[in-house]
Amino acid sequence: MSAVNSNAGFSTRAIHHGYRPADNQGALVPPIHTSATWVFPDTAYGGRCFAGEEQGYIYTRISNPTLALLEARLASLEQGVGAVVFGSGMGAITATLWSMLEPGDEILTDQTLYGCTFAFLHHGIGHFGVQVRHVDMTDPAKVAAALSEKTRVVYLESPANPNMRLADIAAIAALAHAKGARLVVDNTYCSPYLQQPLVLGADVSVHSMTKYLSGHGDVTAGAAIFADAELAQRVRLYGLKDMTGAVMSPQDAHLVMRGMKTLALRMDRHCESAHKVARFIEAHPATAQVHYPGLASFPQRELARRQMRQMGGMMAFELHGGLQAGVRFMDALQLVARAVSLGDAESLAQHPASMTHSTYTPEERAAHGISEGLVRLSVGLEDVEDILADIAQALDRVHASRPAAPGHALPAQAETA
Repeated sequence: MSAVNSNAGFSTRAIHHGYRPADNQGALVPPIHTSATWVFPDTAYGGRCFAGEEQGYIYTRISNPTLALLEARLASLEQGVGAVVFGSGMGAITATLWSMLEPGDEILTDQTLYGCTFAFLHHGIGHFGVQVRHVDMTDPAKVAAALSEKTRVVYLESPANPNMRLADIAAIAALAHAKGARLVVDNTYCSPYLQQPLVLGADVSVHSMTKYLSGHGDVTAGAAIFADAELAQRVRLYGLKDMTGAVMSPQDAHLVMRGMKTLALRMDRHCESAHKVARFIEAHPATAQVHYPGLASFPQRELARRQMRQMGGMMAFELHGGLQAGVRFMDALQLVARAVSLGDAESLAQHPASMTHSTYTPEERAAHGISEGLVRLSVGLEDVEDILADIAQALDRVHASRPAAPGHALPAQAETA
């Protein structure tokens, strides 16, 4: 049996790409190489490895056969020319940006960002002579106006965490390239199955593989996939080896590859259930608005259809009643877990105003597109009827706590079907 070719289907490549059992004593599952260092047959070979003339293994902080197989599969799934894996999603983001930016450069990014990415930009690289500027990336015209001669990197999430804003990846990539800048896209929410930023013109696609790629909540990992082989090598030898040391363990690489075997199946189920959940939440009287690309009410629905295979397992919704409504909903949940990750088999919910962004002022939250009653929901793999039942009873509690207007009765409970 031989490794499959690049024309094979997505799931076939996720399961087989880059591995031949015949080369590993017939082992169906790729072995885990736990060695930290590698023995050279002679000094000349070792010298060639250090000089970059030989693609041998030196030290697991740089590369490892188990990690290399995962990288090859990721590059295949995202249609990139190379990939580097890391011990966390933030390891991938920081190592990549340290490698792409110098003092005096500028990074242009969206108004809405994952909180730790925002912190790194403003409290990390921003203190080392890199200017950080924010612009509304839902509007390519505003991106075009904001780009300058100093812009070296444009960075965005699409969909954005936590409010589901989309950016037109192809349009922004073209604008960035016209100015000599590179586009980096955080593709965590979609996974390579739903969206492939490199195909749309991006230069780098980064992931927290803790989420959908591993899919089981039992590993912390990150990845960057590249359209440029030289940039991939710089990130490996500078961003990973020297600047961050954010090394992924071979055991974690094994867990991610195990999860990737079912990625397409899981994503199909996440998407199918999320669509049903979003429609139900939108119809409930406790809800002010639902942000989910699959709904007719989503203002960027056509853009989502152009650049995403399906509409994803993530959504955000805003409740009438603000902060207290969000807290009440969260505390009423019984099946859906109150947790800040996403992409697991379990359904997870978080309320930014009382959890991840509780240290911000209401004005600061509003500036980043996070309302007081906003809830983020990662729809899991449980039976959708059970997810709906739990959300229904939690929404009912929120609605029952709202004071009725004088002379008006509260509307009847929404149906779960």
